[in-house]
Amino acid sequence: MSVDGRELEQEYADEVEDFEVVDDHSVSLFEGDEGGLEYAQRQALVALLKQRFISARTHPRDWQVLIDDERTFRSRLNDLFLDLQIDRDREVAWKRQALAEGGARFPTLLHDTAWSREETLVLVHLRDRLRAGLAGGDARVYVDREDIVDYIATYRPAHATDESGDEKRARNAVTAVAKAGLLIPTAAEERFEISEAVEPLLPLELLQELLEALQQANGTERGVEAADGDLFEREGEE
Repeated sequence: MSVDGRELEQEYADEVEDFEVVDDHSVSLFEGDEGGLEYAQRQALVALLKQRFISARTHPRDWQVLIDDERTFRSRLNDLFLDLQIDRDREVAWKRQALAEGGARFPTLLHDTAWSREETLVLVHLRDRLRAGLAGGDARVYVDREDIVDYIATYRPAHATDESGDEKRARNAVTAVAKAGLLIPTAAEERFEISEAVEPLLPLELLQELLEALQQANGTERGVEAADGDLFEREGEE
């Protein structure tokens, strides 16, 4: 597998180190700078905008800076028509598109793309496994690639005959969710740790609605696709 969360984190760390010559407490970082944030705050803001989420585990420095001055970050995001979302128990922060009163949409920097049918099923399975593991006292919860692929297969429509294509889509879905940072690679290539961000990014009420649609459809293509497109959207980067 080409996606390695540790490599991505190291790339991010290397990028940070490249700029550590900047005065962390200065608000004038370049000629003509009219910004009002210190370097560390700007760095955390950029991370929050670039990444689907940041957490105390994946971005410890940025997480602490954000928590220390939450109001500033909330204000900066609001200027961009974004809302700051924070789950303090799981130490995860992410942004969402703000909605105007009456449900109108503001201009957005985010590119909203519906998760595919298979990706949605991956997320449902991960959230279920994460909750079960934590309830059982596990500090960290792990899942195997084959376990996820087998779970997706249980929702294959009875009339589906392209098993090879279905399996390929399932494996691609695992890769996509890993790229989103919700599956953390381990030393074993086929084994992942489930990110603590899964639960806040897939709220209980949304999960219940999605599962109901999936169960009623019993895995038929039409029903699952409708649930996928209508019920769960991912908010991507710019």
